[in-house]
Amino acid sequence: MQPEWAQENLDAYSEALTRGEWFSTAHPAQYPIRSLKPTWLVLGGRGAGKTRLGTEWVNALVRGLPPFGRKTRDMRIALIGETLGDVREVMVEGPSGLVAQARRNRPRYEAGRRRLVWDSGAVAYAFSSEDPESLRGPQFHAAWCDELAKWRHPQACFDMLQFGLRLGERPTQIITTTPRPLPLVKALIADPDVTVTRLKTTDNRANLASGFIDAIRKRYAGSRLERQELDGELIEDRDGALWSRAQIETAVPGERMGLTRIVVAVDPPASSGKAADACGIVVAGLAEDGRAVVLEDATVQGLKPQGWAARIVEAFHRHEADCVVAEVNQGGDMVGAVLSAIDATLPVKPVRATRGKWLRAEPVAALYHQGKVVHGRRFPELEDEMCDFGPDGLSNGRSPDRLDALVWALNELFLGRGHEPRIRKLT
Repeated sequence: MQPEWAQENLDAYSEALTRGEWFSTAHPAQYPIRSLKPTWLVLGGRGAGKTRLGTEWVNALVRGLPPFGRKTRDMRIALIGETLGDVREVMVEGPSGLVAQARRNRPRYEAGRRRLVWDSGAVAYAFSSEDPESLRGPQFHAAWCDELAKWRHPQACFDMLQFGLRLGERPTQIITTTPRPLPLVKALIADPDVTVTRLKTTDNRANLASGFIDAIRKRYAGSRLERQELDGELIEDRDGALWSRAQIETAVPGERMGLTRIVVAVDPPASSGKAADACGIVVAGLAEDGRAVVLEDATVQGLKPQGWAARIVEAFHRHEADCVVAEVNQGGDMVGAVLSAIDATLPVKPVRATRGKWLRAEPVAALYHQGKVVHGRRFPELEDEMCDFGPDGLSNGRSPDRLDALVWALNELFLGRGHEPRIRKLT
């Protein structure tokens, strides 16, 4: 059966079949049988063929093959991955990448300029999700975004890309990713202007090692990993997590609560730079009725010590807090010193972790179950970490810096001593 677009492009379709183009062997989910919207979101499991699909989509654009391609002189394409290394090793030079799968007009990668060049004049530029600002300025006809759910700064990077998609008659983009419950992924799924395709690993069984799927199914049957990594499902909560979204979303204050004590808790990064862990900063207060209220998630990413220290001091004064609780396992005396350099009067209470993250978090999760903690408003990034936090001490595969700060804040409010509260009018 011919796809719908072939009726309008019969000559090109017949020629492509004769030349053995990829779509003649692709499984149905990898190739559209209807018109695509300008944004195509492809959610798939491991080995489902997402990378190959992205490669062939770019290949069709460059060569003017239907239904993606249009004859465009000097086409400009953005290739965006979690890191520049991922762009090169997976999207460009990987087994399913643009160089390996080129059948005609093989492109060459110019590492120094971070670009892929075709003899036809088309150029694809490599970008990292670690540096959204690098997308400020360039302009493109199209973009391929790979593993968006792993991006360091998904929303900021995606937003900068949208401003750059401004060349040609119909700028277009494809997003290939294993689904994770990030706000951006959920927003794209719900967007009526986005074509959503779901790929399962089993759909691509013929191109995978014999026995791979059966072995993985046997080991991970019924688990969150099976549903997310093989079936490409969007999983809201992690199996065995200490928190659930339903629990957090119902934990809201029913009326304005007078606060008797407020703390700013800090989980400082061990290093600085764009690739460093975030500096977790959470503000929480203790109400007259004995409940704690999470007031703000002021976490920052990629700042030097002076930068995140300034954010802490600003939050302290804005909330009229009583003290700053700072973990010193990584930074030692550095944390107090850098805060003191900005405000020598700042009351800082150093705390040191003697147990693992999971053990520290369990008593705090129990406070939520007991109804002793509420959120003053929604904190999507913090709540994502909470609902994906497991016994491995990770959330979404990374250190849960926001959650660590939350744990320190609530431990201090319920168990801490010293730094008496300010005298403040209760409202």
